[in-house]
Amino acid sequence: VQLQAFGGGLVQAGDSLRLSCAASVSGRAFNTNAVGWFRLAPGKEREFVAGLSGSSLRTNYAGSVKGRFTIARDNAKNAVYLQMNSLRPEDTAVYYCAAKTPSWNIDPPYDYWGQGTQVTVSS
Repeated sequence: VQLQAFGGGLVQAGDSLRLSCAASVSGRAFNTNAVGWFRLAPGKEREFVAGLSGSSLRTNYAGSVKGRFTIARDNAKNAVYLQMNSLRPEDTAVYYCAAKTPSWNIDPPYDYWGQGTQVTVSS
């Protein structure tokens, strides 16, 4: 599985932003993978943000983003999204999309990683 995240940018606190991730999958359908978003901020360890099962029936969010971020996927388009609302300066990080099997296990660790996209939230 090859992944590429995009859609990051510079926004102000309170703004919204939607990240997208394009997946390239060979040999099997995209819905056989669970997908997730992670972020890496300067001086911090990589943090799990959200996970979503292949069928979209199971989700999991970090406590710091629950209620503000929403993960979604479109299996027909091999795409994953992260809708981020009410952004805060502490959300500033490089965001990465990731995938793994089996499709029902949304918890880390993940197997496949894409290049990240920078999100910067100014106060």
